[in-house]
Amino acid sequence: MKLLLDFLPILIFFGVYKYTGDIIIATAVLIPATLAQMLYTWLKEHRIEKMQLVTLILVVVMGGATVLFQDKTFIQWKPTVVNWLFAAAFLGSQFIGQKTIVERIMGANIELPKNVWSTLNISWVIFFLFMGAINLFVAYNFSEDIWVDFKLFGMLGLTILFIIIQGLYMSKHMPNQDQEQ
Repeated sequence: MKLLLDFLPILIFFGVYKYTGDIIIATAVLIPATLAQMLYTWLKEHRIEKMQLVTLILVVVMGGATVLFQDKTFIQWKPTVVNWLFAAAFLGSQFIGQKTIVERIMGANIELPKNVWSTLNISWVIFFLFMGAINLFVAYNFSEDIWVDFKLFGMLGLTILFIIIQGLYMSKHMPNQDQEQ
């Protein structure tokens, strides 16, 4: 349910774009949709995750610039900026604090060696850098319509594929429960 809620503004953006064919209108709808999503999350959980807050700020700032200047470039750069900020945060966690971001997120539920947590974290850094770069590649080399499709389906598909690959990698390094018993 949380995943659906997180993707709801993107789905709304996609739907409005496909209905109107106008990225400015779709962006103008994306901003209040994202604000409503955050308000709902706040009312339900009494907190907003840092990643959600960064996304909200960038939707408001870059989406607002898109609408104000009638220039799609700002909203097309938003996924890249978000991904590259996440890459910087994950990379910084390699050197700041006792645990990487990946270990902080999953460490309470999964036991892995320290070097595996580090490898997982660095793989997220590389993934975020790649996602930011591929977003720009699609935005500048393909039509607006293809970019909108890629933003929803391509980025989601690549993220799911990456998570599956990480799950397989983690499973190779998890303690075998049968041998411990």
